Amino acid sequence: MQNNSLKNLGRRQFIQQSSALTGALVIGMHLPLTSQAASGDAGKPALANAWVQITPNNQITLICARSEMGQDVYTSLPALLAEELNLPLSMIQVEIAGVAPVYINAMLGGQITGGSTSVREAFDKLRTAGAATRAVLVQAAAQRWNVAAADCKAMNGKVTHSNGKSATYGELAADAAKLPLPEKPALKSPANFMVIGKETMRRLDTPSKVAGKAVYGIDVKIPGMAIASLAQCPVIGGTPTAFDASAALKVAGVIKVVQISDGVAVLAKDFYAARKGRDALKITWNEGANATLSNAVVRKSLEEGLSKKGAVIKTVGNPNANVASGKPLSAQYFLPYLAHSTMEPVNCSADVSNGKCRIIGPIQFQQGGQAVAAAAAGVKPEDVTIETTFLGGGFGRKLELDFIRQAAEISKAAGMPVKMLWTKEDDITHDFYRPMSIHQVDGVLDANGQLASLKAKMVSQSVTARAFPGFVKDGFDPFMVEGSNNITYQIPNLEITNVITDTGLRVGYWRSVSNALNAFAIESFVDEAAKAAGKDPVAYRMASLGKHPRAKAVLELAVKKSGYVPGSKRFGVAQMECYDTYSACILELDPTAKDTKVKKITFVSDCGITVHPDQARAQLTGGVIYGLSAALSNEITIENGRVQQNNFNNYPSLRQNQVPVVEVHLIPSQEKPGGLGEVGVPLVAPALANAIAVSTGKRIRELPIKV
Repeated sequence: MQNNSLKNLGRRQFIQQSSALTGALVIGMHLPLTSQAASGDAGKPALANAWVQITPNNQITLICARSEMGQDVYTSLPALLAEELNLPLSMIQVEIAGVAPVYINAMLGGQITGGSTSVREAFDKLRTAGAATRAVLVQAAAQRWNVAAADCKAMNGKVTHSNGKSATYGELAADAAKLPLPEKPALKSPANFMVIGKETMRRLDTPSKVAGKAVYGIDVKIPGMAIASLAQCPVIGGTPTAFDASAALKVAGVIKVVQISDGVAVLAKDFYAARKGRDALKITWNEGANATLSNAVVRKSLEEGLSKKGAVIKTVGNPNANVASGKPLSAQYFLPYLAHSTMEPVNCSADVSNGKCRIIGPIQFQQGGQAVAAAAAGVKPEDVTIETTFLGGGFGRKLELDFIRQAAEISKAAGMPVKMLWTKEDDITHDFYRPMSIHQVDGVLDANGQLASLKAKMVSQSVTARAFPGFVKDGFDPFMVEGSNNITYQIPNLEITNVITDTGLRVGYWRSVSNALNAFAIESFVDEAAKAAGKDPVAYRMASLGKHPRAKAVLELAVKKSGYVPGSKRFGVAQMECYDTYSACILELDPTAKDTKVKKITFVSDCGITVHPDQARAQLTGGVIYGLSAALSNEITIENGRVQQNNFNNYPSLRQNQVPVVEVHLIPSQEKPGGLGEVGVPLVAPALANAIAVSTGKRIRELPIKV
């Protein structure tokens, strides 16, 4: 599951290799040959660096630095390596990386999978690793045969020469490992790609998943391991003050009961016994500061934040300038707390023993996991190993570190390896929720009806202030401005403001982060402006996209593919740039339905060079459905400090028979790759609200949509 050979990578080596610090491409360092490889063990790497391992028997492995949670890094990242190694994708095996500085995500500053960054961050890095490896393999062959390297060709796992000589990459690996890697090897032009962008590409993880061999966190088994079910305070942040375990210990299969910092864990031979024992516990809780928290209290604090100055994020022109014959427009929008609600509930396995700590589980933030596990286990960080399994959904939830700490604390207290499993109820009632937010948007229309000025203020809790407080300076959270400071419309006078308000409930990064919050407010407001100007909402947008031809192109194609009819009362539209990808969404209502029913969603994206087109469409489709679920029915409410929703019955995801037709179209592009995993989410809610407005005359400014 992991590669620990680089865990002691030094600071100097990291500085030399990390594009985050130097702007150079990460090549990956050479590792010394192992004694097994030197003695002819065909299964041990003869050539190995941070990203590539090649064994004498020609097994070629990518060390994948990102977690696979369905978004396709297990295939798309190997494709980058295969392209430059001139290999069919099927020849690449994948190993998820352990913790090492070289695996830091240069776009996020940590070894993190998130922010739709995996392909964007790796595109040049892994292709460079592949090209550099190919170069030394060719050089090794040329030296072995005493020929010119220019006359040698690397293809399909072999280096060949026109004189008929050939050798596999594995046969050349030991010699290649002794050669210095070129720092700036020539990369292929897109016109010569053989793997990247091909419709024939198939996911590498599908066979193991179909066969039931793929290991998720809930599948982990460690010899001597117990299953732990953790009772947590019904109020998030509460702690146990006393407990009676006598009844729990009488349950057949229960092994022991231990208290940790934020709960009481029952350990048993299986989950059924552990859960039954947990239900028998009698616990006294200190509910803490959030015992009286409610939605009403939170909303009031956000509304009060609207009167505060906040941090001005972006200013264009003079937002306060008087516009001749200007028509003012004002609206307020509200979005609720949301849970991540992954299919695989939170879980983690831990073994704290002999001064070491082993963590195995579905993890999005390996460095953070190592640090919290070390603190919980009372060991040094270098004595913690992190093994990342497949994730049964992440959406940002498994960026958090609470479950890693809990598993380590339970294992240490119990003196045995454990697998901690949360229930779905635990998962929804103890999440790190997407923040509730309120948006005040004010604009002035000029004589032609276009927006002459726009002022948008978002009041919300800051996830970053909790998770990475050092990144928040003077009230500016860089992740709160997604979807607002990158508006594609040409508006001569513009002001974007954020107000951070701590509401008390813990919040986390949720799929698309603030893009979904800001897009709902801004794209709804643009539609309201179009109506006030008496103009078609598509034409209205087109008139302001002169400086963003990619945004204009996706909207034009969405109109064509959707069958959009100007003046029709069944279409809603929205568009934006999100994670370097330009997208447009046109949603069509079913005019024959008695109630509001979505008939079809047409989604068009220009995501630059698309590594895996089939999976790109799948990611966008999944995002659209996830966004539609949230828009129609998802909301977390708090009363007396307690989350009121607890499972799919009252926090539902769309069922298959509820999903409309979703068509996704990609615009061919040679621009740098954009993000995809989160891009499908933000535009659905405003497109739906806009469709309802033209269909019924009712403007929806608050989610979820209740019609």
